[in-house]
Amino acid sequence: MFCMTHDPIRMVDLKRRHQEVRSEVERAVREVLDSGQYIGGPKVTEAEKLCASWLGCEDAVGTNSGTDALLLALIALDIGPGDEVIVPALTFFATAGAVCAAGATPVVVDVGEDALMDTAAAREALSPRTAAIIPVHLFGSTCAVEPWDIPVIDDAAQAIGAFPNPSTGVLTAVSTYPTKTWGGAGDGGFVASNDAALLARIRRLGSHGQTEPHVHERFDRGVGRNSRLDALQAAILLAHAPRVASRVAERQRWARVYDEHLPASLRPLPRTPGSAVQQYVVCCEDRPAVQEALKRASIESAVYYPHPLNAQPALAHFPAHPTPVADRLSRCMLALPVHAGLSAPEFERILSVLHKACP
Repeated sequence: MFCMTHDPIRMVDLKRRHQEVRSEVERAVREVLDSGQYIGGPKVTEAEKLCASWLGCEDAVGTNSGTDALLLALIALDIGPGDEVIVPALTFFATAGAVCAAGATPVVVDVGEDALMDTAAAREALSPRTAAIIPVHLFGSTCAVEPWDIPVIDDAAQAIGAFPNPSTGVLTAVSTYPTKTWGGAGDGGFVASNDAALLARIRRLGSHGQTEPHVHERFDRGVGRNSRLDALQAAILLAHAPRVASRVAERQRWARVYDEHLPASLRPLPRTPGSAVQQYVVCCEDRPAVQEALKRASIESAVYYPHPLNAQPALAHFPAHPTPVADRLSRCMLALPVHAGLSAPEFERILSVLHKACP
């Protein structure tokens, strides 16, 4: 038996979002193309300043991805072979992947019921080799970070628009992957900080370690690489920037509607006050059945993340810590559409399907 055909409801509707700012984006792109300044330039500088202001930092450096933002932050802090970096079990692989790329060892620790890093578990994982900790501000919520005697690198890939600002440590890494609330038309990222010397180091590292024309210096354990935000992506991000606050507000509004009208058997994942709601996540006992019901109604959903980091084969050779909460949450968490482009009828359709699937 087949359901009536509906237009699909996307987790992220990039085509619809582009239509909202099409003229602004195309004008900004033409300006860059006409200028001939494709690498660096005023658009990149403007985007860096804007990102820094959103995060409450003095400045920022554009990178070619959120992953490289994390990697350059680690390298700038001279973190590499022989060092350990504490990361939470629930996050995208890049959080640990950047640690591995720097030559250091990711130490995966458990999370709390809100899927954010468990501070007590992190403290238990400290060792003489611990060189940094990377709290992840997951799903738009802000991870509380206590004072540490080691550098804190904030992974704020999903937290633009969150309040309070997720910049709690010495460096903050941001991703502008297209699906983010402030997303471009390709990969991009930033490292933000109040430490001008560290940011200057990151800028040089991301430009082949060049300190003056045709001179490339070595930085402690390594050399520089090519990791710059290009001017076209910066222009696209600037064209989207005026809509970010309203997008976050819409996500927060839809999240409140979900909270009030979900079936009793679906439990919203706790959010911190001021969460940017990059994803709206519920816990459900029979996730496959709920996903199948949504799929039959042409409604997308997503699982973030089906496997904790310590269950990833790429990290199997690293020491493992118990992650019972992350193990349990990874089996029940389901993300529902929450983007600003949703209409009221679409939202009613989502809730109707959920109530039928979860009596």
